[in-house]
Amino acid sequence: MTPRWRVVLVGVLALLVGYALPGLTKSVLGELWVSASGLCHTGLPGVGLVCQPARDLAGLAVPLTGLGILVLSIAGIWAAALWCLRPVRDLAGPIAQVGPQNLGHRLRPRGNDELARLARSIDAMMERIAAGYEGQRRFAANASHELRTPLAVQRTLIEVGMARSLTGEQLELLTGQLLETNERNERLIEGLLALSESDQGLRSRTPQRLDEIVTGVLAAYQDRIAEAGVTVQSHLEPRMVMGERVLLERLVTNLVENAIKYNRPGGTLTVAVGRSPALTVVNTGQVVPAEAVAGLFEPFRRLARDRTNHSGGAGLGLAIARSITQAHDGLIAARPAEYGGLRVDVQLPTAP
Repeated sequence: MTPRWRVVLVGVLALLVGYALPGLTKSVLGELWVSASGLCHTGLPGVGLVCQPARDLAGLAVPLTGLGILVLSIAGIWAAALWCLRPVRDLAGPIAQVGPQNLGHRLRPRGNDELARLARSIDAMMERIAAGYEGQRRFAANASHELRTPLAVQRTLIEVGMARSLTGEQLELLTGQLLETNERNERLIEGLLALSESDQGLRSRTPQRLDEIVTGVLAAYQDRIAEAGVTVQSHLEPRMVMGERVLLERLVTNLVENAIKYNRPGGTLTVAVGRSPALTVVNTGQVVPAEAVAGLFEPFRRLARDRTNHSGGAGLGLAIARSITQAHDGLIAARPAEYGGLRVDVQLPTAP
């Protein structure tokens, strides 16, 4: 029986008892008193010893009866409440057993009453918690793998240098490789810190000119753009957004840097600022399969399967961009560009 019907049944019984009990009690007490008073007029020996105290207590009959009814009512209400709440108590038991070791446990209720809807909401919440827990576990595993790879390379290079004497040219090559590996570690740690900071949300929100931020980032990357042989096409309209300038600069920087890094020589980088979307970055790199686009926003996810070959990237650029966009109550989406490469659109709320 559902909690709703239990409460209805208890309420109906309470109404019936409340309606019938006073009259029934009065009738029973009246019958008893009539019978007892009849005995008092028989003149039997010793009857006076009983009848006189009974007459004295007759005035207390109603208060004592009321007290008894009150005690019985409290006991009945307590028992009825326990009976009505028993389904909730039965539901609390399985929930109390849920932990990191069994996040896959689900209640899977039947019916459509309030308790069943609550159980389904708990199951949906457990789905979200399990997804977040699995994402954290996968992120920690990937981060460990990403850190282990360059550390193993460094160890190998050091062991090679210690095993034999090196010429000047070999020593220069060895130290260059060590420096490159160390720089990659620094970029990875910096990316992890940036991702953690953006996941914590914004400390403050102030009006920012997005078009000016994009202009500054493009100016800072002029040398990189020239080295890559990429042509920049910019269409920047004045646009105000609410947020933190440092994080918005990091958002634009990551998108521009990815568009340069994964572009082709002689390719094009198109950056636009408008009303909807607020920011668009398009490059003309390798063809991106449509089914692989969503995974690019996951940490350490790249198109190339080889973890050691990713043009110096840590695989966190788009993950950080997504986290920053979400912190600004925005939406980021990507799709394959028309002539190869990737198109990234960022929707951001307009500043009042």
